[in-house]
Amino acid sequence: MFFTKRLYVATGVIVVVFVFAFIYPWLYVIGVLGLWSLILATVLDLLMLFTNTSGIIARRSSKFNKLSNGDENELFIEVAGNYSFRTDLEIIDEIPEQFQYREFRISRSLEAGGRHKIRYTLRPVSRGEFHFGNLLVFASSPIGFVKRRFTFDQHMMLPSYPSFLKLRQFELMAISDRLINVGIKKIRRVGQSTEFDHIREYVPGNDIRTINWKASARARHLMVNHFMDERAQQVYSVINTGRIMQMPFEKLSLLDYAINASLVLSHIAYIKHDKPGLVTFSNTLQSAVAADRKGNQLYRLQEALYNVKTDFQETNYEVLLNFTRTRLTQRSLILLYTNFETLNSLTRQIKYLKQIARNHLVVVIIFENTELHGLLTQAAVNTGELYRQTIAKKFDYEKQQIALELQHSKIQCVYTKPEDLTVATLNKYLELKARGMI
Repeated sequence: MFFTKRLYVATGVIVVVFVFAFIYPWLYVIGVLGLWSLILATVLDLLMLFTNTSGIIARRSSKFNKLSNGDENELFIEVAGNYSFRTDLEIIDEIPEQFQYREFRISRSLEAGGRHKIRYTLRPVSRGEFHFGNLLVFASSPIGFVKRRFTFDQHMMLPSYPSFLKLRQFELMAISDRLINVGIKKIRRVGQSTEFDHIREYVPGNDIRTINWKASARARHLMVNHFMDERAQQVYSVINTGRIMQMPFEKLSLLDYAINASLVLSHIAYIKHDKPGLVTFSNTLQSAVAADRKGNQLYRLQEALYNVKTDFQETNYEVLLNFTRTRLTQRSLILLYTNFETLNSLTRQIKYLKQIARNHLVVVIIFENTELHGLLTQAAVNTGELYRQTIAKKFDYEKQQIALELQHSKIQCVYTKPEDLTVATLNKYLELKARGMI
């Protein structure tokens, strides 16, 4: 039970009346009447709130049984009132400590016997377990002198997984061939696929280069070879888990951006009938999921990505080279999510990337430092700002030189903002398939 500010104000007014009654005796009678009225109203308020043992019922629910990392996740609080009068509610949800949100309060009014469903969103920026606590509801009657606290045991744990909400969005668009709606470019196919499917009758508009003359002679009318996109190609998402990938952008680390993008890419590759796989490494090989099209492959990839963590070590690309030599016997598309901040850091590692590129199609995905944009665009007004702007331009120039150096080494490169990573990676994958380079 809690007394409200309204009660304290009313009490203060009565005290002031009694004080002035020493000067104006006629105020004493008003003070006594006011005091008894306050006592009766408080008792009535207590009876209204506490005679009903189940005056308020509340529960918390989630749209899914897990949270989507980096996305706005919907949660709901359902409140039902069993009082015969309107109640004012103040709801406090004990949300997980990872959010560091200390002022989570929701105020609502509930009519007699009414129900209300409250929606709110939470955006996790890390993977792992998120523990919710009790649900507290403070109810007051129209009198408003007393608040009654209802405590509901709503302890639950929701794991934060790589962004499955974006995954569903891209998956539905891929199935309905509407990926262009989210920025995926429509790429014209170059050349002809070499994977033969079947022979069918010629219809006007078919490419005359696909006419099968032997089959046409037997059938006594034109027949053409029908080709389909090459399938069952190995597509590996390779994620650097070294300390460089812990840089935060919009509260989300580069590692988590890479994990979210690789999850979406793996599902799209699966829809395109390719074999998605996963490798994570830093100074040692951390995990590897062999490229496959088994029924549980997507589940295996999601679980593996959920458990990816950085060890804050310096990345050793020789580890990746040894893996490709010993474990990848078939030519594969390797999408390497990593980052190089200086040209020297690339120079030390590019010999390993060149050796991998001899047997596989390597795409190095590096991140644009969007935090520098503010320094690059603002006008310098003093010497300190001029120095900072000069350093920012140097870093930005080096990033562009890194992308050019990779291209000169005949290694595919994607240079993108962290928030555009998923779209940029999908565009590159579809481009390479259209060009028949995988």
